[in-house]
Amino acid sequence: MSDFRKFFPIFKQNPNIVYLDSGASAQKPDCVIKAMSEFYENTYSNIHRGLYAFSEKSSQIYDDVREKVAKFIGAKDSLEIIFTKGTTDSINLLASSIGRLLNKYDEIIVSEVEHHSNLLPWKNLEEVIGVKVKYLPVLDNKELDYDWLYKNISGKTKLVCVTGQSNVLGVKTDIKKIVEIAHNVGAKVLVDGAQLTVHSKVDVSDFDIDFYAFSGHKIYGPTGIGILYGKKDLLNKLPPYQFGGDMVESVSLDKVIFKSVPLRFEAGTPPIAEVVGLGSAIDFLQNIGMEKIEEKSLNLTRYLQSELLKIEGVKLLSHNNSNSIVSFVIDEISPFDIGLLLGQKGVCVRVGKHCAEPLHQRFGVDSSIRVSLGLYNDESDVDKFIDALKKILSMLR
Repeated sequence: MSDFRKFFPIFKQNPNIVYLDSGASAQKPDCVIKAMSEFYENTYSNIHRGLYAFSEKSSQIYDDVREKVAKFIGAKDSLEIIFTKGTTDSINLLASSIGRLLNKYDEIIVSEVEHHSNLLPWKNLEEVIGVKVKYLPVLDNKELDYDWLYKNISGKTKLVCVTGQSNVLGVKTDIKKIVEIAHNVGAKVLVDGAQLTVHSKVDVSDFDIDFYAFSGHKIYGPTGIGILYGKKDLLNKLPPYQFGGDMVESVSLDKVIFKSVPLRFEAGTPPIAEVVGLGSAIDFLQNIGMEKIEEKSLNLTRYLQSELLKIEGVKLLSHNNSNSIVSFVIDEISPFDIGLLLGQKGVCVRVGKHCAEPLHQRFGVDSSIRVSLGLYNDESDVDKFIDALKKILSMLR
């Protein structure tokens, strides 16, 4: 049993469950649950608006987590951290704001492997304002075609949008190469870090990323909280995305003055307790160490792949550099049948297109089975999954 499983209360209540769907949403350690509960029980108040003790303490906790997030991803300034509802909300925020600065002569490049959340907002801009969206291909070896990017990017390109790690292939993007190619023509880079952040050390300053998005619920934190990082000079040029309280300096019927970043992008009452939970999740990860987490994840991914390849008819969509995510199909057998039967045996996997339909089309499959690993998984979980899969296949074949 994984040494980390003991930190997750759900497995105390469900000791026989094999949870292999952390790529969709990770389970929560007791420290996160406790931090949010204690905040509600002892400190809760709205923030930035009261002069009483509860409000001042809540405001300080909230602002401290912003500092913690900045250090966690290597941002130079906590003012570059915007709290959102999740990765999807972060990307839509950026698309809505930056879209007001673009025109029909501009281009955006989006990779072919993207989650729909990093595809549809840009396709919407194409429909609404006429920007041209171009698609960075993925090669047969599951790597992005960096030569294509070098040849097709131009001065018209304003933004390159790529995942840090594919939610289907498990393959990491060469972020530094993307950034170098984009910056050479003056384009900016957005990285969807939803899958990358939980398994690898991220340093946005070292990568020189312009924008970076990730979700709390995938890094063992709560749902309803996410991050949009942006270089401060770039964020200050963007117009607000939503409008309401706490994002203005002053309002009259004749003139509105918005606050500076990040508060100009955080209209209304924020998810305060969720921010507290996010801070606890970051502490949890850093106490373990991101290097240790990545090593564990890579080793278990290799073991999972090797065991799957021993089964007749299995075709992997991942490759040797995949981390934490292994998607596959089995000749002439529906992924949905397998997923349903695995669930009946207490093995939790994901089946379908995984919100990456163009990627499945690229590799000629309608849907796939996805196994995604978390800290609480170990070789015994893989063995139970493989054993259950073999029994199911003996029934279906």
